[in-house]
Amino acid sequence: MTDQFAHSYPSPLEGYENLEPLPEERNDDGKSLKNPQHGILSKAYEEFPDPLAKGRRGGFDIHIYHFQNNPDQVTFAKALWERIRRECRAVPELRIYTFFDRPIGPHPVAMFEVNLFTPAQFGAFVPWLVINRGPLSALIHPNTTGNAAEEERNHTQRATWLGERIPLDLRVFKLMKEREKQRELETEREADDQRREGGGK
Repeated sequence: MTDQFAHSYPSPLEGYENLEPLPEERNDDGKSLKNPQHGILSKAYEEFPDPLAKGRRGGFDIHIYHFQNNPDQVTFAKALWERIRRECRAVPELRIYTFFDRPIGPHPVAMFEVNLFTPAQFGAFVPWLVINRGPLSALIHPNTTGNAAEEERNHTQRATWLGERIPLDLRVFKLMKEREKQRELETEREADDQRREGGGK
């Protein structure tokens, strides 16, 4: 289980300070509240909010898992993978990866991956997957512009699951952080060496 308090969180009301109180008027159903209308859609309808990636990587990855030693799951997963490719062929920017038959990266069982690039793709694909995923679990995680620590957080604290949660191999992210730290140290050493060489001339 991820420690939810290992991170800091900005206030959800950041940028909405000192506004008039919201009305308490109810809709006809007697339960829901009327929201004041101003006729301007949130930017979140058009593009993913910062710090989500908006480039080639895509804002969200969806990993759809199957137990590679369970022939029924393998058969269903292959059929779902094909169906997604056929269903979404009119959306060429939606990226679908190879069907893996073994664990890879932090994923402890076989899976295939779909990348989503726009809120419209997310809004269309995720409800479709909720209905069509059958016995398979799916991890939905954001891609943010950040370092290896962000990668781990995206796969844990920021992740959403459809179906049963499958524990990830988080050691992969520890190794990524160690490699990142090593590169930083090497870059600092090179800069120090260049400064020393420049100072000796």
